[in-house]
Order: sequence, then structure tokens, then C-alpha cells
Amino acid sequence: MAFDEAYNEPEQVEVLVRFVDPDRRETLRYEHAGDAGADLTTTREITLRPFERALVPTGICLALPDGYVAFVHPRSGLAVRRGVTVLNAPGTIDAGYRGEIQVPLINLDPSETVVFHPGDRIAQLVVQRYVQARFVEARTLPGSDRGDRGFGSTGVSSRGR
Repeated sequence: MAFDEAYNEPEQVEVLVRFVDPDRRETLRYEHAGDAGADLTTTREITLRPFERALVPTGICLALPDGYVAFVHPRSGLAVRRGVTVLNAPGTIDAGYRGEIQVPLINLDPSETVVFHPGDRIAQLVVQRYVQARFVEARTLPGSDRGDRGFGSTGVSSRGR
């Protein structure tokens, strides 16, 4: 991607939000200036025992504009401190989906139970533009340095590179 001298701030886009319970408005917001992810919170108390998973409600429905997608990402602090992550990270929310955003969380800690209370931050929502590909069948593909090597083909160690 070429450097764009005209770029000096994130693009702004309007996303419509509907609250599942009009009396309980869990506002989507960015915690800090420059954050790419807006915090998603839970509307219910959720207990996750070790290696347990749950589909956690957020109480929020969105209408993304055409050409945009939202991704549900794990919160790094939850992953490091509590062992909790988003099971299908990143979760994809297509522009046509109008249902409640629910987050599949899993507790990967081998011994500690984790409890979330209503309003606790459980994930991050990143909204971005996307490119819709036009897939073209080909009998052969052009060559590349990597070829068909995948799944660990470059190794783990940076020594000897």
C-alpha cells in the first residue's frame, strides 16, 4: 500500500444502533482517541468455568452501510490476565445482519472461573471497509516465492535467516 500524504485521521462513517432493551442502553464507545476497536459489553451476568464457552449477549443491533463490515476481536487484557478470548476471532458481522451482536467467549484458564457482570467489557468491535472479490477460475496460478508452502513453512526461530 502506498503512503497517502492526504490521510491524517480515521474515516468517519455513520452506523445505526438499536438497543434490544430500550431501557438498557449499552453505548458503543472508543475508550481512547485513536482506538480502532469500540468496546462491547455484556448485558447479563455470565460465569465461565475453566474451558467453558458461552454465547454472550451485548444488547446491541447494528445497521452497517453497504461496503462495510464489523469484526469482533478479543480484548488483549482479558486474554492475558484471565485466559478469556473470542472463540471464532475475529467474528464477522456483515452489513446485512440486523440481529443482536452476541460474542462467543471461552475461558482457556485451566483452573480459574471468570465472572462477567452486566456492563463489563468483553470484546472490541472494529468497523472497516472491505473489498468484494470477483473470483475467476484459472487452470494454473502464477508462481510466487512461497508457492504452496504453508502451516509453519517458515519455522519458528528467527536464527539462521
